[in-house]
Amino acid sequence: MVLLDDDDHTYEYVIEMAQRVFRVSARRALEIAKTVDTEGRAVCLTTHREHAELKREQVLSFGADPRLARSAGAMSAIIEPAAGGGEGSGEG
Repeated sequence: MVLLDDDDHTYEYVIEMAQRVFRVSARRALEIAKTVDTEGRAVCLTTHREHAELKREQVLSFGADPRLARSAGAMSAIIEPAAGGGEGSGEG
């Protein structure tokens, strides 16, 4: 599950969302926030398709960033096949 960057969410929002949705440490959540900001995307989870879909829905349901008036909704997230997984890698 890949989180996509935008300018409508703060680092604090990304950190809070990552901790709650992906149950990661504050340190890992900060790494996700930095990666999505600098690289435009961050892989947050590699898992089977159904679990990835659940986590994507949780990201999309997290809502707007209350710290920014221009934030109109949740961050974008996509599901991609894992790189280098060979046959069947599209399922996780």
